[in-house]
Amino acid sequence: MSEPTDRQPHANLDPASRQGKAEKIERLLGKVGLPARTPLRLLEIGTGGGGIATYFGSHASRAYEVTAVDTVDQRIRTEGYRFLQVSGVELPFPDGSFDVVVSNHVIEHVGDARNQKGHLKEMSRVLSHDGVIYLACPNRWQWVEPHYHLALLSWWPRSWRSFYLALRGKGSFYDCEPLSKRALERLLGAVPLAFRNACPEAMSDVLEHELAGRPVAGILRWMPAWGWRILAGVCPTHVYLLGKQPG
Repeated sequence: MSEPTDRQPHANLDPASRQGKAEKIERLLGKVGLPARTPLRLLEIGTGGGGIATYFGSHASRAYEVTAVDTVDQRIRTEGYRFLQVSGVELPFPDGSFDVVVSNHVIEHVGDARNQKGHLKEMSRVLSHDGVIYLACPNRWQWVEPHYHLALLSWWPRSWRSFYLALRGKGSFYDCEPLSKRALERLLGAVPLAFRNACPEAMSDVLEHELAGRPVAGILRWMPAWGWRILAGVCPTHVYLLGKQPG
């Protein structure tokens, strides 16, 4: 019997969490600087409930022209942006259409390595020459898989994961493809994008905005630079900032 291939959206539809995520994305994008254009053309891929798109489309101090796409329409927030429903990884936009592209926990849902590479190529194609991409996805080696909340689910060989899922009564088909740091950087190296690991900045942002005042925050602030580089490899969420390769 062939294995089912239906993939669920797994979108986080909580408006409060999407507000915080949008603010974090904005802070991390600020680390690399954004094109000096007004309005900035922003594309969010996999908009889910629409909270991130609404945040940027209704921004109080910076003008964004926001477009959001998804393969299903689950939107709760609809103001401040235009929405298009798409099929597959292809994007229905001309080359260089956007100054900012946001792919937040999307690449693990698009399919196998060929589709993941296609997702990256399409983002590169629609990005302006001086634009920036925010890419985040779960680390394959995190202890608890975030979509089905099962310990070690994504650690197993791909052919075993659906069996483990069924054994635990969580479904019959594991429809995600989380990546290790090495596998993600191998994909990034195969497309025309320059990239840098922004996990240290993302973890620092968590310390400042989510763990402020807690003892662990004080301890981690004393960590040397080499410690942050090690943590970047085991961070539960990969965060990368991407741009066009020079030349």
